[in-house]
Amino acid sequence: MLGAIALSLFLLKLKYLVGLIVIICKFPIVSVDPACRLSIIEAYEEYEYIHEGDVTIGGILTVNSFIIPFSESGEGPDSLMCVSAMLQFYRQLLDFIFAIEKINNDPVLLANVTLGYHIYDSCGDPRKAVRSVFQILSGTREPVPNYSCVGKRNIAGFIGDLTLDTTVPIAQILSLFGYAQISYGATGSLLSNRVAFPYFFRTVESDNSHYFALSKLLKYFGWTWVGIIIFSENNEDLKLLSHHLSNNGICVEFHIKIHNYNTDVKYEPYKEIIQNSLTSVIVFCGTASMHMIGGLGLQSDAFSTKTIIVSFTVAANSHILDYAPKLFMGCLGLLQYFSYSLDSPERRLFLETIYPLKYPKDKLLENIWIRYYSCLSEDQDKNTFFERIYKRKLQNCTGWERISHLHQFDNKFYSPRVLLAVNMMSRALHDIHFSHSNQALTSKMVYKFQLQYYLRNILYDIHEDKTSVYVENGEHVSQYLIYNCLLDMDGRIAVTNVGLFIPWAPSDQKMHKGSIRWKTNNSQIPRSQCSDSCLPGYRKAPRGRTKACCYDCVPCSEGEISNITDSENCIRCPDMEWPTKKKRWCTAKKIEFLSYSDDVISVLYLMFSAILFLITVLVLGIFIKYQDTPIVRANNSSLSFLLLVSIKLSFLSVFLFLGRPVDITCMLRNITFGITFSIAVSSLLAKTIMVYVAFKATKPGSSWRKWVGVKLSNSVVLFCSSIQIIICMTWLAISPPFQELDLHTYPGTIIIQCNEGSAIGFYSVIGYMGLLAAVSFVLAFLARTLPDSFNEAKYITFSMLLFCSVWITMIPAYLSTKGKNTVCVEIFAILTSSAGLLFCIFLPKCFIILFRPERNIKSTMLGRKTLISM
Repeated sequence: MLGAIALSLFLLKLKYLVGLIVIICKFPIVSVDPACRLSIIEAYEEYEYIHEGDVTIGGILTVNSFIIPFSESGEGPDSLMCVSAMLQFYRQLLDFIFAIEKINNDPVLLANVTLGYHIYDSCGDPRKAVRSVFQILSGTREPVPNYSCVGKRNIAGFIGDLTLDTTVPIAQILSLFGYAQISYGATGSLLSNRVAFPYFFRTVESDNSHYFALSKLLKYFGWTWVGIIIFSENNEDLKLLSHHLSNNGICVEFHIKIHNYNTDVKYEPYKEIIQNSLTSVIVFCGTASMHMIGGLGLQSDAFSTKTIIVSFTVAANSHILDYAPKLFMGCLGLLQYFSYSLDSPERRLFLETIYPLKYPKDKLLENIWIRYYSCLSEDQDKNTFFERIYKRKLQNCTGWERISHLHQFDNKFYSPRVLLAVNMMSRALHDIHFSHSNQALTSKMVYKFQLQYYLRNILYDIHEDKTSVYVENGEHVSQYLIYNCLLDMDGRIAVTNVGLFIPWAPSDQKMHKGSIRWKTNNSQIPRSQCSDSCLPGYRKAPRGRTKACCYDCVPCSEGEISNITDSENCIRCPDMEWPTKKKRWCTAKKIEFLSYSDDVISVLYLMFSAILFLITVLVLGIFIKYQDTPIVRANNSSLSFLLLVSIKLSFLSVFLFLGRPVDITCMLRNITFGITFSIAVSSLLAKTIMVYVAFKATKPGSSWRKWVGVKLSNSVVLFCSSIQIIICMTWLAISPPFQELDLHTYPGTIIIQCNEGSAIGFYSVIGYMGLLAAVSFVLAFLARTLPDSFNEAKYITFSMLLFCSVWITMIPAYLSTKGKNTVCVEIFAILTSSAGLLFCIFLPKCFIILFRPERNIKSTMLGRKTLISM
């Protein structure tokens, strides 16, 4: 079953490959032998580098930037000419050759095995790249698909290419044959598909990873409002970058696509867009050509206040920055950081030996020499061509001119991507040889379909940590190097490395940076935001249908905070906490209760309660001392003593209302004053009844005489008080009061209070107490017309009037207040009503006892009638 699936997949890819070859062969094909040869239009000049070995690594590198149709006859294009050889690209070719020589001189890495190479220049063209692949596989200058004309050659894998356009067709062909491929520059996310490209690897990260890092860099500096200039015909690059920017809260004010290589592109409309934009940061991404950068360089005054951020794909072609130095002044760029060292004595010595006189057959070296040194070659046609293309006069040179002495040769943008690719493939070969050490002839080992497993498992030392070079999608993962571009004294671009950037690290560890020279006047980080950052304590509020980066800052709502800049939402504080004044963090809520130490009113209540308690004790002492005098006996001394004790307890009950409430005090406070007040009012009710009975009993032959005595009064007090006690006990048994934390009445305050448990129980106690007071008031009011000798009823009437007025007024005040104010109202009612009873009933009697003793005699008390002792 698996074999059938593999065969179907192979046939499908082969069918696709045939279609690909038909598409890319746009020029006439000269068919010599269609059965065994594939004829693609030839290059005017082939750039081939070959060194045979036991194991061969194929290389397809871009040295010339592009190709043009060329015809020697002038009647039509019959070949392709590679033009615009770049010094940096040629240096990558030298890295390839140097790495092979270094590995061969290493006695440990590949012992008894010599590495060879077969390298072609793809000239940045897919047709040339496809032809080069088949040339290497066939081993001949004319490609023969699926056939090798070099029987002893053993190809391990391929390295190349630089761009996505040339790398994809190479990868499609090599995936059919099972050869591992390592690209040193193709960043397209398409190549991350391991199903379509199972043998593909690269020493760079994909565009997806690059744009992820770029968006993290913009977010790190707080830039949320940017412009984009993309050098690509592919909309996928713009979509991918916009996706990552959006995920990091960054908005795009404008985007400009430049994808025409012609020099007659109109850049003036772009200049107007850039000048009218509000952003201070513009991102360059894609693959730019010298013509594009040169055209933008002519509009460099539009970028005078803009900071340019150069993506990795633009910076990879480092030479283009030299075409518009004023444009890139003050720019910031990203480069993948490679810990693989470029500087070594062997490598410097190798590069010093590269000059035309030593390698006269190296046509690429000759082209580089002609272009950069303006030297005449032996080929007059080539001299004429170069003078016409580069518009400068060539001169005679010695041939000893070394390319390593050129200014453009050594710069800080250059990275060892090709060196790393060769090194990784050699290490994979070492691992596969080590795992097959029992085989005698390792040079005849077949590497197809198995080398990728060893590449996938290579570990590489990065900052003392063993880190896998390739992740699952075949990318080389690394940190990023941040650089800053300045102008030197000669007006050329000078690059300064300012630190490392780690996109996946926490925000405070993302970048280890040095000093950066910005374009701003004070050299501060430029601001690039549609709206000012919202400080802690505020949150973002979108402005209608505008972009998410344009917003207003509004304060957090009551009870909420924000402790970070540019918070999307505010956070509600826990129930026990409340925001500070600036709403930046939560603090413990203020605790409120009627405290002994913090509230003045508590001290006043304590003082009044203590004073009234002492007065009550004094009155009780007076009555005890003068208990045998007529005025004390006439008012039923036992009821007077009971009334004074209950009043005294009422004053003491105030202490239960002060301080931090707990469950036990909550249960005792209302129960205590309810029972003590009921006893007091019951005593007054008994006094009123006895006054009325005593008056009736003075008449001769009255039947009321049998009710005169302490039994009636005691029975009244006991009965009336017992009902209140039953009510209180029932309340405690069913739903007793308890401590409660009120978190919502006053914002930022926790009120510690007593919950009555049962409102019915509480109002039953108050209601029954009011009922007793009302009955006492009515009876005392009816008895007020009795003779003056029995004027006790008048005092009771007045005291009950005061008592009822206080408690009737207390009810609405109690219901309309909250927190400790409710407790204050209740304490005030207790003190006022108790004091009213004390002073209205006992003050006149104490006045007579102490200051009018002559009236405290039996004859005075009887008056005109005989008084029966009560």
